[in-house]
Amino acid sequence: MAVSLQKGQKISLSKEAGGELTQVKLGLGWDVAQGPQDKKGGFLGKLFGGGAGGDSIDLDASCIMFDANKQAVDAIWFSQLKSKDGSIVHTGDNRTGDGDGDDEVINVDLSRVPANVTSLVFTVNSFTGQTFETVENAFCRIVNANNNSEVARYNLSAQGGHTAMVMAKVYRHNNEWKMHAIGETASGRTFHDLMPAITPHA
Repeated sequence: MAVSLQKGQKISLSKEAGGELTQVKLGLGWDVAQGPQDKKGGFLGKLFGGGAGGDSIDLDASCIMFDANKQAVDAIWFSQLKSKDGSIVHTGDNRTGDGDGDDEVINVDLSRVPANVTSLVFTVNSFTGQTFETVENAFCRIVNANNNSEVARYNLSAQGGHTAMVMAKVYRHNNEWKMHAIGETASGRTFHDLMPAITPHA
């Protein structure tokens, strides 16, 4: 049974998975908010979508690797889908949020993450500038890639005028990997814009 995380909660991945966890997937999913209709029958969400309309939202998941000094070592995002060491692989950009399940997935081989990397911070941002007022049912989850069982899920329920969120981090503590649900709102089109908000959590 997967743990449903609350903001600020920390868990041990191996304990929740019932054994050592080496291959994990971080899945991100979201839907377009079906908000109040305007007088012409169109959803107000279209106001925020620009040319994209109200029927799709392009959220981007990123993973930033940090060392013990809170210095960024590498970043995995839609312009670099694989970490330089090969331990983390992004499966690619989803530009709509259509369908059930994970819309974007980042695969992590914890056994291959370099020893100098102490934390992996996962973020999500709207490259097109759409705000989270147009997003609903957003979540991130950790899955044991060996058996596809969900270990933990964090619902990103904060709707508002922000365009990004520092979702969670997976970090080393006493020779085991843990997860911290962060859930801090931020604004920016890519993870570069979010670094001032990300680094304090690294």
